[in-house]
Order: sequence, then C-alpha cells, then structure tokens
Amino acid sequence: MASQLSSGDLLADRRYRYAEACLADGDHAGAADLAEQVLDLAPRYAPAWLLLGRAREGLAASGADPALRAAAARAYASALEIDPEDRLGVRTHLVRLGVGDGLPVLSPAYVRALFDDYAPRFEHHLVEGLGYVGPQRVRDALPGVPERFPVALDLGCGTGLMGTVLRDRVDHLTGIDLSPGMLAMARAKTWRDRPLYDRLIEGDLSAALADLPEACADLCLAADVLIYVADLAAFLTGIGRVLRPGGLGAVTVQSHDGAGSVLGKDGRYAHADAHIAATAAGAGLEILTLRPAHIRREGGRPVPGRVVVLRRTSA
Repeated sequence: MASQLSSGDLLADRRYRYAEACLADGDHAGAADLAEQVLDLAPRYAPAWLLLGRAREGLAASGADPALRAAAARAYASALEIDPEDRLGVRTHLVRLGVGDGLPVLSPAYVRALFDDYAPRFEHHLVEGLGYVGPQRVRDALPGVPERFPVALDLGCGTGLMGTVLRDRVDHLTGIDLSPGMLAMARAKTWRDRPLYDRLIEGDLSAALADLPEACADLCLAADVLIYVADLAAFLTGIGRVLRPGGLGAVTVQSHDGAGSVLGKDGRYAHADAHIAATAAGAGLEILTLRPAHIRREGGRPVPGRVVVLRRTSA
C-alpha cells in the first residue's frame, strides 16, 4: 500500500513531483495530465488524486469546461475513499466546491500531520512571518483579579507560546495538544529552571476535556485553536464542564460578519459574534470581554478576529 510520501513506484513518484511543480507554476493542464499518468501507475496514491482535483479546479476557474468542477470533486472523493482519516485535508476542498451537507470537520489525522510537519519551524513562521500576537492579546484581556490561577489548561498548547506568556500567573499548568511534534517542542521549554508545563497530554481536545474531572480548572486558554474547530458549542461545553464556578476561559477566534461558523478559503473556521455569545450561554459561560483583535497577518493584511474572555456561571 502506498504511503503519503511515496506511491511505491519510482516512475510514478517522479511524475508526481513534476506535477507538483506544474501546479506551483500555474500550469493546471500540465499538472492534471501528469497526475493522471501517476494514477495510471499507482491508482491508490491519494496525494495524486488530491493534486488532480486541485489541477481540475484550477482549469475550471480559468474558464475551461465547467464540468471540470464536478471532475475535481470526483478526484477529491477518490482521495478521501483511499484515506478516510483524511490526513491530507481533502474535506476542505470538497466543502469549497459545495459537496456534502453541513459544516465539515478538519479531521484529527489532518491536524496532527499538519502540525507534526510544521513543528520545527512553527514559532519562527508564526511569530516572525505572520506577526502572531495571540498569547499577548489573551494576557492583556484577562482581568487582574485573581492575580494567580491555581490550575490552568492550555488547550492546543502547541510549542508553548501561550504557556510562556502566562506562566507567571499560573501555579499548575497543563498543556494539551494533538501533535506529538508540537508537544516535544513544548516539553523542551523551561521557566525559572523548571519545565514550562507541569503536565502535557497528547490527544484530541474534545476527548481530553471529556476525560478530565469536572470543575478541575480555574483557567482555560485556547489561543489560535478555534480556527480548527467547526463545532464551537461542543468545544465551549467542554470548557464549561472543566471550569470551576467563577473560573475563566480566554480564547481567540477568527471572525466574520455572517452567521454561525464558516470554513474560509484559507482552510480556517471563522465564528460570528452572535454565535459565540449563544454557544457560550448554552455552555454555562458568560462573556466578560469580546473585543476586536488582529491576531496575525495573511498576505500582509491583518486577519479579523476577536479575543474573548468567559466566566463559568455558578449554575
């Protein structure tokens, strides 16, 4: 069986690399032709089906046969059939074509693979390249009282950027992340001659929150995490469950002016203000702060977002 990195056929792999180069150069016809040649040699190579779909989409967008959009969707569906865990993120392409009902979920396998590959260059690219300031925006938004939090959960902790910024206000800090590569970077970090995190948990955030005891935390943090979360209600319900009454949650979101949650062309989820308010209330959380904030840049332009501080009600 082919892996994600190789089809198992040297000639197919070579033609796949040529197809990638054509796609990068905007030669969609050449990329499609080469991808089809790859699939003649290795019909179960999911990355080639994905590349064929992208090439056909490009041809359709350039004014070629409109039927190519449907052909692109078929190619994406073939990739997903071969890789049902969706380590390649094919579902984001399908939803862009309007295929499937409802809002799709970025699969845990895709997010894990994405960040394991990204981990070594994550901080430099995010902070230096995209001007990422999410952790500092979260710190600035948190109230000064209480001065310290006995137990905090850093959800989607990544390499530890959020933990580094807020560690001085936390007695016991647990980080949770899906990516082993990211956790390895976080594990290597120290604060005042001790590990930055007192505990690190590898796993899906929803499952990890469900496994934790109820009312076990005083603070939940999620910086640049909700851009990968479609079901905001389930996520906030998990936070509401683990927070003690009066405990705080602080998150950043990518925002939009419509309704509900939407998956953008950038492959990230954006959440409307009214949707945040409604789902927070349903999770037993009241909004203390919901302020506009540019968390990072894309293409040199600020991405519209929000910093939200929530408090667990006593009910």
